[in-house]
Amino acid sequence: MPAIRPARAAGFVPAPEVLRARRLLLGLYGLLGVTVASWLSRLPSVRDALDLSTGALGTVLLVGAVGSLLTVLVAGQLVERFGSRRVLLAAAVLFSAANVLLGLGPTLGSVGVLVLGVAGMSASFALGNVPMNVETAVIERRMRRTVVPQFHAAFSIGSVAGSGLGALAAWADVPLLVHFTAISLLTLVWRFRAVPGAVLPVDVPVAAARTDDAGPRRRGARMRTSLGAWRERRTLLVGVVVMTAALSEGSANSWLAIGVVDGFAQTEAVAAVCFGVFVASMTASRVLGTRLIDRFGPVPVLGTSGVVSLVGLLLFGLAPSLPLAVLGVVGWGLGAGLAVPIGMVAVSEDPLRAAGRVAVVSAFASVSSIAAPPLLGLAAEAMGVRHALLLIGVGMVVMTLLAGQVRPTGERASAVAVVGPAPDDAPAGDGAHTPAVVVPSADELLDVAELTAPAVAPVAVPETVGDLAPVGAESGRSRVTSGVA
Repeated sequence: MPAIRPARAAGFVPAPEVLRARRLLLGLYGLLGVTVASWLSRLPSVRDALDLSTGALGTVLLVGAVGSLLTVLVAGQLVERFGSRRVLLAAAVLFSAANVLLGLGPTLGSVGVLVLGVAGMSASFALGNVPMNVETAVIERRMRRTVVPQFHAAFSIGSVAGSGLGALAAWADVPLLVHFTAISLLTLVWRFRAVPGAVLPVDVPVAAARTDDAGPRRRGARMRTSLGAWRERRTLLVGVVVMTAALSEGSANSWLAIGVVDGFAQTEAVAAVCFGVFVASMTASRVLGTRLIDRFGPVPVLGTSGVVSLVGLLLFGLAPSLPLAVLGVVGWGLGAGLAVPIGMVAVSEDPLRAAGRVAVVSAFASVSSIAAPPLLGLAAEAMGVRHALLLIGVGMVVMTLLAGQVRPTGERASAVAVVGPAPDDAPAGDGAHTPAVVVPSADELLDVAELTAPAVAPVAVPETVGDLAPVGAESGRSRVTSGVA
């Protein structure tokens, strides 16, 4: 059964500000990939400069993973309170300061400074991750077609570019402090110029929830909305799906190259090529998979992705020769590419609850990044890296079984019906703009009344379903909207 997705109206062209936001956000995702890979590519230099053992370096990285988890637990509430633009700019400042510490620590020979840098950098990634994913879903709704995987593809492409830049810096023996300070300045300027245009103006109900003069009751309603996501069964199950996907991708990032070196007695250069094949396959699935999602829907695509990634992983782990293992890497990468973006879209249907739900799902992904490296390391000591990687196949099976949880619910701007002018690109009665009708519960009506009054006027809290006037029922430019484009 095809997915319930925003109608792709004949001849529909997104507004110029939407197209501009898409370009800018693609650039921000690519920039994020560059920064992550730039840091990871210089880890050998960091380790050597501080004379850290592999275990000590792992402990430093674990501190960062814990900091990321703690930050993502509050990121959703921060986005609800301050909005995506402010949170993204705060994350940009935090990253640039922390990235300088990453270069300063090895330069001074101080592990403590390095730990502060790792903790700050990881916190900045977690803080920016929630609003970035929320904004991709906003852009997808405004464009009326699947585009979210393309943002994740931009991250993958940026990662490849960042790895190349890091390798070039290492080859040229560029000092760590110079390298990371240059990255900090570049990214800070880029983000401050791009973020204002990348964040689209929110719809009235959500904007009202973020007013600076919001009283205690509205702040309480916002808090309940954000924390309530932890009690939603579907959100938690989608979180499990994203956790298994993050486990698959993260395990490949950490262990695939080592598995090639140890399992097939190959050089690091060959292992790097194999890892490049994985990244290229994952990027291809994200670029081309948008049409598959539009054609078949997220549930079949996610289920098929789980099967393809499992078959590829089994082939990599059990293949008797390197060529067959590389073929398995292709399948593994193709299957791993779409699960995270599909999961993020699934929990972002309702703009009012998107930030809290994305934060929950991101927390699940952070848990996998904390638990997986040491557990796989212990297993690898007992059975070898390639066979240890087979253990993540359990997660792929779980992802396949839970694919039905990402089915669109038709939920839009829960419990909100606001009378106001129609958007310029939507004449009254245009069926392409007709939102799904959501019947709110009494608690939701109370929350929305608290969130919108008195900032939005008039706000009608309907007593019956009949009080919700259909879109286009009015003769003029005033109509009922659901709060989303």
